[in-house]
Amino acid sequence: MMVRTGRKSSIRHLLAMILSLAAAAAMSSGSGSSLNSSSPLDPFDFSTSWSLAEDPSNSSSEPVQTLTPDLQPATTAVAVQEVSPWDIALCVTGTLISCENALVIAVLFYTPTLRAPMFILIGSLAVADLLAGLGLILNFVFTYLVDSSVEFVTLLSVGLLISAFSASVLNILAITVDRYLSLYNALTYHTERTVTFTYVMVVFIWVSCLTLGLLPALGWNCLRDESTCSICRPVTKNNAVALAVTFLLVFALMMQLYLQICKIAFRHAQQIAVQHQFVAISTTKGVSTLSAILCAFGACWLPFAMYSIVADSSYPVIYTYATVLPATCCSVINPIIYAFRNPDIQKSLWMACCGCVPSNLSLRPRTSSDV
Repeated sequence: MMVRTGRKSSIRHLLAMILSLAAAAAMSSGSGSSLNSSSPLDPFDFSTSWSLAEDPSNSSSEPVQTLTPDLQPATTAVAVQEVSPWDIALCVTGTLISCENALVIAVLFYTPTLRAPMFILIGSLAVADLLAGLGLILNFVFTYLVDSSVEFVTLLSVGLLISAFSASVLNILAITVDRYLSLYNALTYHTERTVTFTYVMVVFIWVSCLTLGLLPALGWNCLRDESTCSICRPVTKNNAVALAVTFLLVFALMMQLYLQICKIAFRHAQQIAVQHQFVAISTTKGVSTLSAILCAFGACWLPFAMYSIVADSSYPVIYTYATVLPATCCSVINPIIYAFRNPDIQKSLWMACCGCVPSNLSLRPRTSSDV
């Protein structure tokens, strides 16, 4: 009896061990299949969510929780950059500038008689404003359609705008100088020396402005130190102040030249006047035109120049837009003031559009002294 009892107990212990081993094997195989039944999962893949679930293979009284993934379609959130209304306004302004000045360039290019020094300067101004308009359009494209974080893209856009607008301002100064010389040296103005001087002046303007545009690409930028940025990134604060002060000097020189033009015009009017009332009215009209030109130029550029001196990149961007937009509008006004008011250009436009010239259009050749 004692032997049989011992055998029964041994058999019981053996069965108990077998059952425990089977249960352990079932638990390990169940958990392994739940984790390895699918393709390998990346624990850092945020498109896969994980949750705790009960292991159905566990036969014990306490449920064992295993970590199982809830496979869901990966959704990539694409951040769409909101388009600023100010940038849209600048892009529209750039388009208008490009169309106006392209028309002026086409008229000057296809009209052989428009080769006087005055028209050379008007053409140079139109090219500068055309590049400024294209620069505004490219800036919009680079901001919203191209990765603007690439340094080359930013430097190209800013360099083009600096060169174009600087050339526009200096060409306006050159036209003012040309008008002054045409009155001060009226007898010797229409000579070969004047044409040579005009070409030299145009070349000097473009070389200077292209050099200014290359400065940001040559390292004069704030891409490495954002604290030194001006209101127009990536131009540094010091460079922006230097450009603004230079503009103020140009504006002061223009005022002085136009003041001298008015004095010379009044003196000539008094010397050759026969009908005093007519001359007084004509001279007064010319002075009013000069005043309008100066006021338009100053109203467009002075707010931006003054703001560039006192502000930096920490100021609200809306103030920058509010001063930049009027400055760009100067390139919209320039073709109207310097090109479309000229009777010779008007005549070429009428001939190109309808093949005729209106009877009320003045056919008298317009000189640089005319304002």
